[in-house]
Amino acid sequence: MLDEIVISRAIIETFTEKLTRNLDLDVAIVGGGPSGLVAGHYLARAGKKVALFERNLAPGGGMWGGGMAMNELVVQEEGLSVLSDFGIPAQVFCDGYYTVDSVLCVSSLVARAVSSGLTVFNSIGAEDVVMTGERVSGLVLNWGMVMKSGVPIDPLTVRSRFVLDATGHPASVTEVLCRKMGVRLNTPDGKMVGERSMDAEKGERQTVENTREAYPGLFVSGMAANTVFGGYRMGPVFGGMLLSGKKAAQDMLALL
Repeated sequence: MLDEIVISRAIIETFTEKLTRNLDLDVAIVGGGPSGLVAGHYLARAGKKVALFERNLAPGGGMWGGGMAMNELVVQEEGLSVLSDFGIPAQVFCDGYYTVDSVLCVSSLVARAVSSGLTVFNSIGAEDVVMTGERVSGLVLNWGMVMKSGVPIDPLTVRSRFVLDATGHPASVTEVLCRKMGVRLNTPDGKMVGERSMDAEKGERQTVENTREAYPGLFVSGMAANTVFGGYRMGPVFGGMLLSGKKAAQDMLALL
């Protein structure tokens, strides 16, 4: 016979243990889109302690909707190696272009990343960073619904050796760092350059090129990287996003 209190205790106790276990990390990832999930997979597979915080209920970012909510997405030849690592099948559309069912793609990214050892906390977002001297050293966390509502509830924190801003177009982690601390980023004028309009060819290339450390302890990936360093947007083609996540993981692994 089911006991409602036992059900509640099971959730509260196991979640609390999971959160406590992830208060001190090698890498804290903010944003559960493709670049964040891919980075988390490769970091966890390499044996690093890594957690991902996604303020929305469902990870996956904009990948779920393909293009204009038509749930197919495009990956170019260069991105197939990452799909292969995740066991995700792609269909040839024409020379150099492949299509993937977006629901299968996102669910596979999440499942494989978690199976590799990544811990995902959905409905939890980062509202600020923790600073140690002139370095980002952790995150200030709150419930996603609290952040959206604006209710003044104090947050909790996690410590990490690196933070990855994978928050997409807003680059919200980097934005709050610049706004509150007035820091100089590793950009030509020390400021966020801003995202440019669409050019799929340039945007895909720049998404990978711009994936790097933007400030000591803070890496950027995916569209957050293009927002910070001034790359073009590319729409529903996702090879660059996948490769960006892999590059972010490789760069952080070289420093850990």
